[in-house]
Amino acid sequence: MTTAPPTTDLSADEARRIALRAQGFLGTPDRRAGVRGVLRHLGAVQLDTISVLARSHELIPYARLGAVGRKKVEKAYWTDTHAFEYWSHAACILPIEEWPHFAFRRRAYRSRPHWNHQLPDGTYDQVIKQLRTEGPLTATELGGAKKTSEWWDWSGTKVAVERALMYGEVVCVERRGWKRVYDLAERAVPADLLHDELDDAECLRRLVRLAGQSLGVGTRADIADYHRLKGEQVDAVIADSGLVPVTVEGWGKPAWADPAALETSPRGRHRTTLLSPFDSLIWERARTERIFGFTHRLEAYVPRPKRVYGYFAMPVLAGGRLVGRVDPAREGGTLVARQVTLDGPKAVPAVAQALVEAASWVDCTDIRVERVDAPDLREPLAKEVTRALSATLL
Repeated sequence: MTTAPPTTDLSADEARRIALRAQGFLGTPDRRAGVRGVLRHLGAVQLDTISVLARSHELIPYARLGAVGRKKVEKAYWTDTHAFEYWSHAACILPIEEWPHFAFRRRAYRSRPHWNHQLPDGTYDQVIKQLRTEGPLTATELGGAKKTSEWWDWSGTKVAVERALMYGEVVCVERRGWKRVYDLAERAVPADLLHDELDDAECLRRLVRLAGQSLGVGTRADIADYHRLKGEQVDAVIADSGLVPVTVEGWGKPAWADPAALETSPRGRHRTTLLSPFDSLIWERARTERIFGFTHRLEAYVPRPKRVYGYFAMPVLAGGRLVGRVDPAREGGTLVARQVTLDGPKAVPAVAQALVEAASWVDCTDIRVERVDAPDLREPLAKEVTRALSATLL
């Protein structure tokens, strides 16, 4: 008979600070490790087509490190075979060391009985042959991505190379003008990592452990969501993952924590910043509400009349809390705060600081505040922005 491991009790505030530290928002950032350090620390950085201030994969290191040059961000991700793109939480940039961990997913794709797109005979082999002799290449360079202008109507070449990507025979080694650049895995992945030797259970065990480390503390649903695993997959391996059971005040569900996160009390400087809606700190809506008491929803795909906070509302993190939202835009050298939601007057300085830093990062020299949900706070916010902006120019 096995004895259940002891359970640690955490307050809601302790769990919040553990989560912030695990995600790189509490304490001094490791600037020497830079963007690559952020990627390894998080384990996955989500990609998305939307670009307002910048694309989401650029906003992720910016939120943790400050004004890292955007070209420097791209170079850090894609040079020296440091990362690859694959399906994790969504389409994500992943540290190259995680290649073996996704063998279970590659095997699952290979075993699918059918696909929505049918391939002409020989197309798949032709794509592999062309990449071998000419790669790395985009789908366009391979022969064309689309049959028509309809976005879903992929050409046979595009279907083939995307299938090879999911199978693991091909790797996305960078984005060029937002187009995937494909190369053969045998050429792009270091030899010591290029294998599918790990069985499904070991892949899942490693991913569950890494998710727990990146979250600091999380419920079964939190951990499953990080790399989009099934709940039963988490259940099957969590006892052997190295994570330890904890009880968190007010959560109402069992949770697990990274034991290293429990060794010291989280302390240090809190980051004040705008967050991408695709930031892993706020990926899971129920978790965000549970930890921060903050309802987060991307409204880019919501019809305009039904939007509450704006097209690309970015939560504002300050003092370890989510204190508001900004829906930004850019007009030339002006950062426009089209709609701002504030958690009371105390949030004004933090939101102003976040706006000014973001403006500087994207080379905007002016900021215009338009709508504020509490009209009486619009003028104080505009004045605080002007003051903070002037201070940065001194």
